[in-house]
Amino acid sequence: MSRVCDYSGKRPQVGMRVVRRGKAKRSGGIGQNVTGISKRRWKPNLQKIRVVDENGTVRTIRVCARYIKAGKFAKATKGLARAKKSA
Repeated sequence: MSRVCDYSGKRPQVGMRVVRRGKAKRSGGIGQNVTGISKRRWKPNLQKIRVVDENGTVRTIRVCARYIKAGKFAKATKGLARAKKSA
């Protein structure tokens, strides 16, 4: 299962981790030296939530926390799916 937000398409980003030693010149040192560079990934904060889509069906989707916080979804209540099947 990929780490991709179903709503925004947010996915892991790749960058570099730079390790330095020494004191910066602006802080009174003689300058910093890069001692190591390695690749790293920033992963999105994905959460599984149950939502009611536009058809009224309950689905489980993976969404980044930013969109949950913004209130972009109608969350499904606990017994909603079971109540719809019996009706």
